[in-house]
Amino acid sequence: MRPACLPALLTLWTLLASPGARAEPYEVELAISDEGDLRALYEDGVLSEEDFATLLEVLRAGVDLRTASREGLYTLPGLTWAQVEAIVAYRTRSGGLGAPGELVEAGVLTAEQLRRLRPFLVDEERGARDISGRVRLLTAYAAADALVPPVLLQAQVDAPLGFRGGGVATLTRRRLGPVRYDSRRRALTAGLPGVAFALPKLHVMWAGAHASVLVGTYRLGFAQRLTLDTTGRPAPDGFVPDAAFLVPGGPERRCMLSGAGACSAEEAEGRVTPDFGGTEGFRGVVGTVHGGVEGLALSLTGFGSYQSRDISQYELLDAKTRKAPDVLAVLPGARVPGVSRFVSRTLPDVFHELTAGGHVTVGLSPRTRLGLTSWGSWPVWAVEGVALEFRESSRYPEGGGFGAVGVDAAWGAGPVDLFFEGARGFAAGQGGGFGAVQRTVLGDRARELELTLRYYGRDFANPYGRPVSSPDEFEGLRASNEVGARLRYLHRTAQEAWRLSGAVDVWTQPPGGEVPGLVQLRTSARVDYVEMSELQPSVWVEHRNKDLGRNGPGLCFEGTEGTSRGAPLPCGGEQYRLAGRVRLEATESLALAVQYQHTLTGSDRHPEGFQKDGSAVLDVLFRPLPTLRLHGRASWRDEDLSERTRLTQGLRTSLEVAWAALSELGARARYELALDLKSPEGARSPPEPPQHLFRLELEGRF
Repeated sequence: MRPACLPALLTLWTLLASPGARAEPYEVELAISDEGDLRALYEDGVLSEEDFATLLEVLRAGVDLRTASREGLYTLPGLTWAQVEAIVAYRTRSGGLGAPGELVEAGVLTAEQLRRLRPFLVDEERGARDISGRVRLLTAYAAADALVPPVLLQAQVDAPLGFRGGGVATLTRRRLGPVRYDSRRRALTAGLPGVAFALPKLHVMWAGAHASVLVGTYRLGFAQRLTLDTTGRPAPDGFVPDAAFLVPGGPERRCMLSGAGACSAEEAEGRVTPDFGGTEGFRGVVGTVHGGVEGLALSLTGFGSYQSRDISQYELLDAKTRKAPDVLAVLPGARVPGVSRFVSRTLPDVFHELTAGGHVTVGLSPRTRLGLTSWGSWPVWAVEGVALEFRESSRYPEGGGFGAVGVDAAWGAGPVDLFFEGARGFAAGQGGGFGAVQRTVLGDRARELELTLRYYGRDFANPYGRPVSSPDEFEGLRASNEVGARLRYLHRTAQEAWRLSGAVDVWTQPPGGEVPGLVQLRTSARVDYVEMSELQPSVWVEHRNKDLGRNGPGLCFEGTEGTSRGAPLPCGGEQYRLAGRVRLEATESLALAVQYQHTLTGSDRHPEGFQKDGSAVLDVLFRPLPTLRLHGRASWRDEDLSERTRLTQGLRTSLEVAWAALSELGARARYELALDLKSPEGARSPPEPPQHLFRLELEGRF
């Protein structure tokens, strides 16, 4: 976008805007009932990866309308700042909030808005009893599995006097054994995986009127997510318990070794369901104290963490040889490691990380504040006998300790909100660099315009920052070696019948980058008709250009094409995407959705045009009984419509049955069939055999 366009856009907005509030511009108006519905929207391409991760975390943790802060309420989809302020004002005026339905009676929310928000809210009975909570048991299994299925148990308990606790326990079968160094072979070694019990997440938390503290696993973030954020929330404001997990995806290769005779023929051809996964946050102690002094709102957060970290074998480097060390397998019955090597595996507990820091905020008003954040980390390698180091492609800086310090500010008046955060990163082995994010939000109840400016220096290496950034990475980090601007717009018609949203993102490298002058562009636009719950059509388009200086067919979009100044030259092609979706509620118990997406992608295999991809989805939701829910889904995907021997051509169908036998007990079972439609004639690799996948979830509340 040319700079001259910006004044015109701002002028147009000034003519349209009126005083009011700003809404968090998620990509779609959500109408879901559980995690499965949210995941389906992500798999269908309706939700971006960033929005899906944020909403999934909010869905699992829940937001308590009775106690949530302004920032916490702002994470809810579709909730405007005006409604946030109205909720807070109602709680203050009424001395608290009982049932969420009170907000509808008071005119703060409509009945439809509350219906959409309910899946993201905590149980209304939380706190009504002395002890309450829930327990979830999940497992997954594939018909081809030769191992016991993975199992995950998640528990959460609310106790009197403000105490809460929870944790995640898993049964793993694919996690490698302890990593050691073999000096004779000058290689790392690890034992073959076996069935084991793990307790990756556990926490106990107390929250009072002016202080809160947590012991165990947690995530935290502040301001514009530049200096520190591991929460994934769009407006982080402190710490949250960490009980996140990832469900297993499709089956992976059973054999994880390379080398002659490393695996039997059955293992080499077999597939197995992966373990339940999860991100590693912080583990230790974190606490917040807040209060007021002479009209100023003060908040102080301090934290300390000692966490064991897993890492990919390709992120390691032998500091002496400056080469990636081999990872040999210790086979059963062998006195010394053989020549069998692990391939593309995550090595467990390779280093321990000591992290400490804090944040202080001074609030002048509910919308005006100043803040300071500082933290530092010191990795301690757990493998003895070798000097290990992080590779350039790793998200962790090499050379020793690292950290960041930053300042942030926010100011709001009328329809305008301004946000800023600047940070300086530190790394013992490479000095450090600067980063800055400035966000301007202008809006009312029906419209919102957001302009975000960002600068991340080449040496700004912050593994625990998640600010706005492009999808590409530099030395393992997204928010590094980048200068960009993003403009987003959201508009709802007077009766909220139509919802229009769009975004333009332009970025390049700072002066002195490997590919000077390379400017990338990403644009999108979406239109939703949401007035009628019975019929809701949607249309959206996306465009991505990896080099505005070169355009036209024949340019590759993925991978690299040659080198520039000794560095790989990324592809400079384009991608266009057009999609449409129609959701129909035929009756109160039957809903259907149909979606088709067509993509044009630059490829050197199509020098005269573009590679044409297609995908389609049919989704059926049926409730024959109030306690029984059937969800059927079929998705087809073809990555190159012109041929059937090279890329993905597949069909996936699934049926999920959810049954709530009692209000305190529920079960959900899912069966999925995956078919590889690739032609066996002329294909580089034969089509995969049909995959039968099963998932089971039991949930109890007390």
